[in-house]
Amino acid sequence: TAQPTKEDMDGIPHHLFGFRDPSEPISAGEYAKLVRTKIKDIQANGKTPIICGGAGLYYRALTKGIFEGSVSDLPTRGRLEQAYEDDPAALLERLRSVDPEYAEIVHINNKKRLVRALEIYEATGKPPSEHFHHQEDHPSKTLDLFTLLLTWNRETLNKRIEHRTDEMLEKGWVEEVKTLLEKQTQAGRVYPALDSIGYRQIQAYLNGELTQDEMREEIIIRTRQFARRQTQWFKKETIDLIIEMDNMDREKLPEILHCIFMTLP
Repeated sequence: TAQPTKEDMDGIPHHLFGFRDPSEPISAGEYAKLVRTKIKDIQANGKTPIICGGAGLYYRALTKGIFEGSVSDLPTRGRLEQAYEDDPAALLERLRSVDPEYAEIVHINNKKRLVRALEIYEATGKPPSEHFHHQEDHPSKTLDLFTLLLTWNRETLNKRIEHRTDEMLEKGWVEEVKTLLEKQTQAGRVYPALDSIGYRQIQAYLNGELTQDEMREEIIIRTRQFARRQTQWFKKETIDLIIEMDNMDREKLPEILHCIFMTLP
């Protein structure tokens, strides 16, 4: 319901959209590897790749690398998962005590990332952020990009979030969730995609826990919260050019982008 349409992609090859089954999890580190490979393929054909969108963690995995060690302790993970079910706030507070830097970017509702962070800490004795910083010392796992950041003022951004939510619901988001739930039941395994913003709220609606209006409002609220966290995240990243879209003359945008690309090596 949110992938680029055929009209969006007209004449412009798009990559790494809809290539993964919803039942298959994918880490930021794994996705970064796929992107790097695709970038090399595109450049080998004499083209300049444009990387569009993406949450802060995936951006950092691509530009600075991310801890990809095979640290795994199933008994510890099981214990932490149970601790999360008992009291997620207490688990987040524990992460803050051992790694305040990483705790800033982990939301209390993100069970997988919260549990994984503490699993890494217990298995290695080092906080996750320390492992991540070490990745920056390996050029093969980093990428030098010219980064444009598009920003909107709060009022405009909130309206865009509302419009996007309504558009996705009109295009069959609820039906998509129904289909995924049926496939999850048939497969007998968890679909990670169903734990994302919007998907959780639609499931609550289908279970009779929320009305349709409450579902819509909850999706909008959660998305706004996520947008605020992403805004804070990118304030810590190295950005080459920030474009304030509210003050942008849209007719001049192609000219601006052309000038930018002409200056790239």
